[in-house]
Amino acid sequence: MIKTSNSKKKVFILFPDGVGLRNFAFTQFKEIGEHKGFDITYWNNTIFPLKEELGYPELKIESTKIHSKTAVLSHARKRVELALSRKRTQDQVYPTYRFPLRWNNLKSILKSAFVRFHETFSATPKGWQKLMDQMNAAERSTARYQELKAQLVAHQPDLVFCTTQRATQAIAPLLAAQDLGIKTACWIYSWDNLPKGMTTVETDYYFVWSELMKSQLLEYYPKTKAAQIIVTGTPQFEPHYDASILLSRKQFCKTHGLDAKTKYLCFSGDDKTTSPLDQYYLEDTAIAVRQLREEGRDLAIIYRKVPIDFSGRYDAVLEKYKDVITPIDPLWKPMGEQWNQVMPTKEDFALLVNTCYHSELVVNICSSMVFDFVIHDKPTIYPNYEQPQLQKGIRDIGQNYKYVHFRSMPDYDTSVTWAMRKEELYDGIKGLLDGELNPVPVTKKWYGIVNKPEQPEKASERIWDGIDQIMN
Repeated sequence: MIKTSNSKKKVFILFPDGVGLRNFAFTQFKEIGEHKGFDITYWNNTIFPLKEELGYPELKIESTKIHSKTAVLSHARKRVELALSRKRTQDQVYPTYRFPLRWNNLKSILKSAFVRFHETFSATPKGWQKLMDQMNAAERSTARYQELKAQLVAHQPDLVFCTTQRATQAIAPLLAAQDLGIKTACWIYSWDNLPKGMTTVETDYYFVWSELMKSQLLEYYPKTKAAQIIVTGTPQFEPHYDASILLSRKQFCKTHGLDAKTKYLCFSGDDKTTSPLDQYYLEDTAIAVRQLREEGRDLAIIYRKVPIDFSGRYDAVLEKYKDVITPIDPLWKPMGEQWNQVMPTKEDFALLVNTCYHSELVVNICSSMVFDFVIHDKPTIYPNYEQPQLQKGIRDIGQNYKYVHFRSMPDYDTSVTWAMRKEELYDGIKGLLDGELNPVPVTKKWYGIVNKPEQPEKASERIWDGIDQIMN
């Protein structure tokens, strides 16, 4: 690829889907990069209009049609990775990361049989590589690949930085760049992704949250070399360090119909896959809060739902306990008909920060919300007991806490406050409010393990320093 001379290094920030918006569009990431002298264009494969909403320079990817084989090849690749991890470690946690195969019609039977065959007979490094090669070949054969390649030739970036490693939509853009000799880098999106077999793309460089994530990348993807990995921390938590977005107690409460004198705990909802009976944990929390109110405490609940849950499964609980629960919905926008076309907004970052700041604690099933709250010195209660509504075919939340990323806790028993029985929600809330329990110091150690502990608010700056390092 012939490159024209330009004093500024040109970087394409690739959004294969909407998950990267929070980290790379709604923080100061772009402004920091421009201040460092980079020419930045957002290569946008999402429905979110970056130019219209934020005034950012964007190049739209018009075709989002991946090859018909890609999804099933990627599913087989993931199953093979998990089988390899189980073989290597003799750890039975890896099969629990699998989603059930479907056998309900001829098409799903053929796909599931293909995946099962490779999981059984291709669980070797060579078998994994063959699946990657087939997936890449399929994507290179598409008209979309040619369109993406033409865009790169026309705009001549020096580097393509992909904002998530998980998306099959990212394969063709990154292959097009690599085939033109353009450097590629990828952000590992979440703290739990590497053990789960969720790395769909291969790039020249990888940016990770922590030294722990670096060691995991080397373990699970042995083709990767240490020199390809740059540890930066994550922009995900940067807004929590921006005091300018904090509202006064009076202003926050007035905006959301709360009483400034009341103490609030936050119940942060989870998705239906992770916590299918989540509404009953909200109900148990409401029962505990009612009991504490009867004892004379001025206490209530802010309920923040997971943004993509439109199931209505919480509605009955919210109605029954409206005396103690106030819902404050995330500020996400539907930009299409499908669930994955509900996009975050910059305003929601400020809402989340203020919800953490003005709450006493959070009750949540096993998400990284624990870190959002501990930045504000607020503790977390993790419920870890079965609901009586649990039946065959419904996932038990206890499985979540056995996952590899929870092994990063410096002390499993004290990194959070556990509710191992329904009644312990009351004990935990009371103990935390009275100061008899305080997991925060240990939670902060945990936060320093999963994120870069030094100056966590400077992750975006370190990413740009890493990009500069790659360029030079």
